[in-house]
Amino acid sequence: MSRVGKQAILLGKDVTVRLSEARQVIVQGKGKTMEVPFYPELELKTEGEQLLITRKKDDTKTRSLHGLSRALIQNAVKGVTEGWSKVLLLNGVGYKAAVSGSTLNLNLGYSHPIHYEIPKGIEVKVEKNTRIVISGINRELVGQTAQKIRSFRPPEPYLGKGVKYEEEVIRKKAGKSGGEKK
Repeated sequence: MSRVGKQAILLGKDVTVRLSEARQVIVQGKGKTMEVPFYPELELKTEGEQLLITRKKDDTKTRSLHGLSRALIQNAVKGVTEGWSKVLLLNGVGYKAAVSGSTLNLNLGYSHPIHYEIPKGIEVKVEKNTRIVISGINRELVGQTAQKIRSFRPPEPYLGKGVKYEEEVIRKKAGKSGGEKK
């Protein structure tokens, strides 16, 4: 059995989970709702404040979907209760960010500013012009948005300038060595 799939999902007191007729797991909590696809090869059982996912068959495809489904539902439960967030830092002279409406405006050392349209369901806050906090209930969308913003100017290894995750460590390379002149 899948090590991830056999673990129970702990539901809080204010979280409800139900299976719709369209094979979607609907997770509701704290005024937020999220839908996760659910496969017909699996079964959903609720025991008190725990949610268990079991398999109907034991073939390779079903085993691979078992752990995946459990992880997706667990992420949805955490998303509607606590939420997900990523923090990006801007390192470089003149690098700054600002939010205006539903657009993130970035100055990253190019000759032009970058205007990024913030996806629905994502909240972006800018602190001190160089710290961007991305939050939302959908873990996949939060990570995807953070990666897209980081891709505008990834950190470079010589000076460490660019957009990086807060917990990311940039290993700096040595510059050119001054070799001997003859």
